[in-house]
Amino acid sequence: MNEILFFGLNEFPKLFKNEPNSIKKPIQFKFENENENENEKQIKQISSGYFSTIFLFKNGKAIEYLNENDSNQNPPKIQIEENIQKVSVGYQNEAILTIEGNVFAKGEDINPKNTNKFINISSLIEDTNDRIFQDIVSGDSSIYLLTSNQNVYGIGSNEKGQLGFDYKTLSKTEKPILIMKNVSKIFSGISSAHIFLLNSNQELFGCGYTEYGQLGLGKSSRATKIQKLTKIQNIPKENFIHVEIIDIMDLAKMKMKILMNLLKSNHLFENDDNILDFSVGNLHTLILTSKSKLIGFGGNFSSQLGTGDTTNYQSIPIQIKLPKLRFNEEISNYHIYCGFNKSFLYYSPPSFSNLEEDLIKLFRRKEFCNISFKTKNGEIISAHKLILKYRLKQNENQIEKLQEIISTKSIKESNQIFEMIYSNNSIINPILYSEIKEIINSNEKIEETMKRIYYLNENENEKDFIIERKEKQYKFPKLILIMRSELYRGMFLSVTNDTSNKVTDYSELSNKSFQIFEYWIYSNQIKNEIKITQEIIEEIQIGIDYFQLNQTNPNLFDLLINKFNNQN
Repeated sequence: MNEILFFGLNEFPKLFKNEPNSIKKPIQFKFENENENENEKQIKQISSGYFSTIFLFKNGKAIEYLNENDSNQNPPKIQIEENIQKVSVGYQNEAILTIEGNVFAKGEDINPKNTNKFINISSLIEDTNDRIFQDIVSGDSSIYLLTSNQNVYGIGSNEKGQLGFDYKTLSKTEKPILIMKNVSKIFSGISSAHIFLLNSNQELFGCGYTEYGQLGLGKSSRATKIQKLTKIQNIPKENFIHVEIIDIMDLAKMKMKILMNLLKSNHLFENDDNILDFSVGNLHTLILTSKSKLIGFGGNFSSQLGTGDTTNYQSIPIQIKLPKLRFNEEISNYHIYCGFNKSFLYYSPPSFSNLEEDLIKLFRRKEFCNISFKTKNGEIISAHKLILKYRLKQNENQIEKLQEIISTKSIKESNQIFEMIYSNNSIINPILYSEIKEIINSNEKIEETMKRIYYLNENENEKDFIIERKEKQYKFPKLILIMRSELYRGMFLSVTNDTSNKVTDYSELSNKSFQIFEYWIYSNQIKNEIKITQEIIEEIQIGIDYFQLNQTNPNLFDLLINKFNNQN
């Protein structure tokens, strides 16, 4: 069963039966019809605004609950069947990001003719090569979209300059407009009218409503609306654990050091404690620490701090008493989410993209491990040198530094360290991650690592398998083929097959189709400059069947169809 704790404004009378309008202490959340398969799935994400709350499951489906006061439905529950990667609910808008990279959205400023109908935002982008999205954020009345090309678009209201344009000449837009290029991350507080953009050089920019100092521009900025993207100065880089920390500081009117001192002075934050997760609501903030402490401050008008009393606000951080959590599960697998006057604490094991999942599975298969490390108890743990070569920073001493770290750890901790190196997912163990982040490419996505292997793998000895096609040879590392193809996984991991045999029957694939296949095997992506034709799609379908790629997700065929439709 999913473990979800809830406190705050009770907009779910069908779910929280016999509970008051404001739930003052954390109570366990239970879905209706709990025996249904849908509700046996793990929660991946919760997103909640004023009018609705969406629960996203790890199987890609979601349930939306509308505010009881704003719906005639009985009960106000909507099943969303899209193949969903992320959901984002703002004050009066919602956005859904699918695994294929499409975005569907609804809201008063998105589709004023029918505010309850989702429309396909992807198809509204004029640049057909910029229609695949990797992240979404819903603000007050606007939605922000980050494309796979690192461009950020905005759609919806610009009444407070939150789209980075003069609100007098552009009060709102029903079509996405380009806000900024070369962006690595986008951030915005729940239902807020301001936005932060972090570029690839770790420079932070912001725009929008700033009456209460939301943008951190200091007293010198008297304007309440910043209508042009403005660089945020004097931000210590070590505080970029998560850029939403700026929202926390502005909301509580304190800097990072002041927050830490307050937590320590109130005996809430010990020297060996660590912030695992935090979330910023419209009026309150929650922090989850590695010592299993839930700390909150800010507004409590609807009991969203879960303190059990009727205090309207809490100006200094306090610890919130929690019921007993799921047995034998690490606190790092819990997440907090602050909605509009409501709060959730939910259990969700680490979630990986497909390449990350493949790397983790690969690490657990020892057949091709070719480098060994010794733990503090003298136990040997093995890894894949090729993967480490590209996941660690390009320095010969990094392997030695990694060995030094492993020599002080248990076998369990060592396994976690390697899984974090492979997947670049600090949630597995944030404390251990802090020890290795200096020696790994911590800011590099897994797809970027795989593309570097594709482009920069100059050592032919590491490309240890040959595919022949039309009398031409193509070399691949076996590890990569194992990750991406059931055909090669069965071949290389079988004790009976002779893996020296070459697979030669690729005559059905043209040069361009084979290049698409080769690039996708590494990166899970299709090159932007490739023009997809009906002939290529038909050829690739043959290759998918031959390589046994049908179980991959996103499927190469689906990506091709999506790109073909966008180009046409």
